[in-house]
Amino acid sequence: MYKNYIFDLYGTLIDINTDEWSSDLWKKLAVLYAYKGAHYTYKELNEEYNRLVALEKESVRKKHSDYTFIDIKIEKVFKKLFTQKKISVSKAQVMFAAEAFRCYSTKYIRLYDGVKDLLDTLKAKEKKIYLLSNAQRSFTENELNMFGLAPYFDGICISSDEECSKPDLHYFKILFERYNLKKSESIMIGNDYLSDIGAAADFGIDSLYIHQSISPEIEGDLRSNYSVMDGNVYKIKDLILK
Repeated sequence: MYKNYIFDLYGTLIDINTDEWSSDLWKKLAVLYAYKGAHYTYKELNEEYNRLVALEKESVRKKHSDYTFIDIKIEKVFKKLFTQKKISVSKAQVMFAAEAFRCYSTKYIRLYDGVKDLLDTLKAKEKKIYLLSNAQRSFTENELNMFGLAPYFDGICISSDEECSKPDLHYFKILFERYNLKKSESIMIGNDYLSDIGAAADFGIDSLYIHQSISPEIEGDLRSNYSVMDGNVYKIKDLILK
């Protein structure tokens, strides 16, 4: 039916709940930074993080004036939190801080039931599988490896790498040009009615919407060709692998 199956990640394949506003997170992160000599109160660290994120976003917007939806490389922020305290750190130490932030902020993370079955079925039918995710590589790469998902993908696009994110059509174009995909042979599968489904329609490809508990509330038309409204991943095969 289709040759290329393009997946969103969080809310589609991986069920995750994070809390990046918890005082416990920032207290733990402040201890981690203090280990290296970068001393912050936990409130100061949170405020500086937010300030540096905003500055990084401003920088990326200036660099990519044609992008409507941008993303940043969050590891740049974690590095600046060291360097503005005059602490020199290695790339590995910066990545560890990013990973610790993700770990401390994650309340739960798991695969949705049926994900491995779906991906195994696609592989058995010699379909191509791609990832188009609004995500941070420093977080997502570990989580793909944790669940053994990375080997399934024939191509991966992560928004922090491209400094562009869904629903920006430039991001879809990056994926399609990089892997030489044809629109008529491709379908987008995601849980966000705007970023995944609306953007896919605007880009000119078919889509399947799956509603999960973390999906944004649908306001207006759902522009998908197919839909699974009860979050049952097992139903996807019946709809798009006939």
